[in-house]
Amino acid sequence: MMEVRENVVVTKSTELALLVIEFCEELEGNKKFVVARQLLKAGTSVGANIREAQNAESMADFVHKLKIAAKELEETKYWLELCEKSKSYPCNEELISTSSELSLILGKIVSTSKKKLNNS
Repeated sequence: MMEVRENVVVTKSTELALLVIEFCEELEGNKKFVVARQLLKAGTSVGANIREAQNAESMADFVHKLKIAAKELEETKYWLELCEKSKSYPCNEELISTSSELSLILGKIVSTSKKKLNNS
């Protein structure tokens, strides 16, 4: 039987999406609907783009999809930063930490993949 290795970036992006959903429910409970909606869209699309990349048609397509995920992650971090710096919004340290961790992982994968693409 073949051992299936965990795909860290997929796992971490799913974890991020679940944390985003939970935090957005908290924001909505505090009537912070605009930020909740924006954060929900950006934070859940990170994982969707990473999942799409898993079935990329080429290395260039893989890199492109992961770069889209990275952009969505930057937007997610922006909304979280607004929450963190605003006096009237809740803050979620676990979400900030998870998004930073995922950002490092994505950056490394994109960088390594680009090198492979340029060397082929």
